[in-house]
Amino acid sequence: MFFILEIIGTVAFAISGALTAMQKKMDPFGVFIIAFATAAGGGTLRDVMIGSTPVGWMLDLSYIYMIIVGFILAIIFKIQLDKLRISMMLFDTIGLSVFALIGLQKGIDYGLHPAISIGLGTITACFGGVLRDILCAEIPIIFRREIYATLCILGGVVFFVLKKNHVPMDLVYLISAITIAVLRVLVVKFKWSLPTLGRY
Repeated sequence: MFFILEIIGTVAFAISGALTAMQKKMDPFGVFIIAFATAAGGGTLRDVMIGSTPVGWMLDLSYIYMIIVGFILAIIFKIQLDKLRISMMLFDTIGLSVFALIGLQKGIDYGLHPAISIGLGTITACFGGVLRDILCAEIPIIFRREIYATLCILGGVVFFVLKKNHVPMDLVYLISAITIAVLRVLVVKFKWSLPTLGRY
């Protein structure tokens, strides 16, 4: 289950990055770089922070292959995806929910405190999107009013609650990922947001 989620998350984030880059009318090389940064950026920062180097995608080329698959799918089905106004949000949501769990599990594997593991999951899920938005000259979604990183934290809490109650791990991964994804859809649908600070 964990491996399947990892494949889905990597491909989904690569598609999300590629679609954003194509909206900015970048050339194929630029589109691939944005797809790669979106899919690998969060995991790279996470691995550097915990001293797991060389980082994951340098040791296992399957990550690069998955990013290439996402890149190609985005190009081939660009027209169909453009017709779906929610397609970019959908792929971003899938990547967010899966990568939050990947980063969280990496923290557990390194024997880190649950709170730190949740933080690593949040970084893994969000930082690729931060890189994508910065490289595409947009304000990163994590810094806007829309609830985003908070969903990863909530998903992490659900993960540890289920784990503590001895729920089978496959179900723990699945339920936690679905929780993040459903909350993300509700946030977008109902335009939920956190209050802003400041007078302007």
